[in-house]
Amino acid sequence: MREILGRRLQRLRDRFQSLRPAPERNSAPSALLDAALTCATTWQWPVLPGVGRSGTDGTRCACPDPDCVVPGAHPFDPGLLAATTDPRMAAWWWTNRPTAPVLMATGGRAPCAVSLPAGAAARALVRLDAQGLRLGPVVATPTRWAFLVAPYSLERLGELLYTKDHVPSSLRFHGEGGYLLMPPSAASSGGLVRWEREPGAQDPALWLPEVEAVVHALVEASSGAPGGGSRLAY
Repeated sequence: MREILGRRLQRLRDRFQSLRPAPERNSAPSALLDAALTCATTWQWPVLPGVGRSGTDGTRCACPDPDCVVPGAHPFDPGLLAATTDPRMAAWWWTNRPTAPVLMATGGRAPCAVSLPAGAAARALVRLDAQGLRLGPVVATPTRWAFLVAPYSLERLGELLYTKDHVPSSLRFHGEGGYLLMPPSAASSGGLVRWEREPGAQDPALWLPEVEAVVHALVEASSGAPGGGSRLAY
């Protein structure tokens, strides 16, 4: 199956490589195009291009907001509802916008996620591994890491959080109507997004943990910091 998918992706890359603007026709296939096609076809995760950056120094968001807090790393045109698993659409987008960040629309049949600050996430990951908790893929940006989990509804998340006496304010939840920046996109804070735990490296079926297990483990891992604080604070 992996061999068949690989041949299919290569055919798509070869087909759309010929449609690139003249200066890029002889260049290597875009890593972002590869990532978008892999998400859409291999894992069936709906994707769309981020707005990207503009300006001579490439630091300003291409959206109309001069004070954009996540420059380049958010949907704009097309909007989030356009996210798709159609490889033809994904290939067309990244053929015409080869540097656009890859965004995955979370929820529905796609993964959801729980994210926390990068330093706290690295420590939590070591602790959760030591506890033997089975985790799924982990997306790492320079500032935050996102633990991918099985899809959940807002109602289910609300019921889960209601049962907790305390949930660290550093946790963020990416569910229906949200999105995640995928590797190897440029992060809004600078640097590149990468896989801390890559999908399929040890689990070709892309097993995802339930949100309850991950949140419970992270809440447990947050307690007991010196001074009575949270281990997930930073």
